[in-house]
Amino acid sequence: MSFKEIISQKSFWKSVFWLGFSFLIIYNIITMLFEYGGFDFGQFLNDRTRDGKLLRFLIGQFLGAFLYGFILAYGQFRVKAKKK
Repeated sequence: MSFKEIISQKSFWKSVFWLGFSFLIIYNIITMLFEYGGFDFGQFLNDRTRDGKLLRFLIGQFLGAFLYGFILAYGQFRVKAKKK
């Protein structure tokens, strides 16, 4: 299965979304626990978005989640295609 065939599947993009979203949530929770020693959502968001860093934070989060989800989903679909 070629690259174009894999990325043209609707199920591929669903996997990209859910893997990326899961990564985003887990990564931010672990980061918060290590930096603040607990669940301090207000301080976590305030530290990352103050001084005009909101756009940078959002772009970084979405880009990281997309890349993570895309790479993992592509790998999963590629392995599945090779087994067939």
